[in-house]
Amino acid sequence: TFFISRKPSLFNKYSSFKLVSKFESSIIGISISEKIQEIINKYAEKYQISETLLKALIKTESGFNPNAVSRKGAKGLMQLMPVHTKRHNADPFDVETNVKIGTGHLSYLLDKYGDLRLALAAYNAGEGAVDKYGGIPPYKETQQYVNKIMAMLGG
Repeated sequence: TFFISRKPSLFNKYSSFKLVSKFESSIIGISISEKIQEIINKYAEKYQISETLLKALIKTESGFNPNAVSRKGAKGLMQLMPVHTKRHNADPFDVETNVKIGTGHLSYLLDKYGDLRLALAAYNAGEGAVDKYGGIPPYKETQQYVNKIMAMLGG
């Protein structure tokens, strides 16, 4: 069950209103450690991005497994590609570093595209693909990825 809060402190980049779930753990279907929750809170506040959005993205990317590695070489909770971690000389398996870089990248994409669906598509398929197609690329994986996260957010 979602309600919309109009409190200015709850405004964020992906919407003029923040979706807040009274039963957030049932939305993401997993309970997370206090340490990970604190890190998500920290960077959600720093980058003004919904905690619910970050949790939905992390669940979709890694299932909250900080040691996850994809077939394409993405690593950690937010499945950072080597290009992002090398730029910062960072350990992708360090939870705080991973969430900091991943949330910063998502913030950049939200600023660039001004649209949550396009930012999610770029997070998954890359900016080049979104720019090339002028929208969500016709990749089944990316379309499912965007739809899955949007469904978790109630939209």
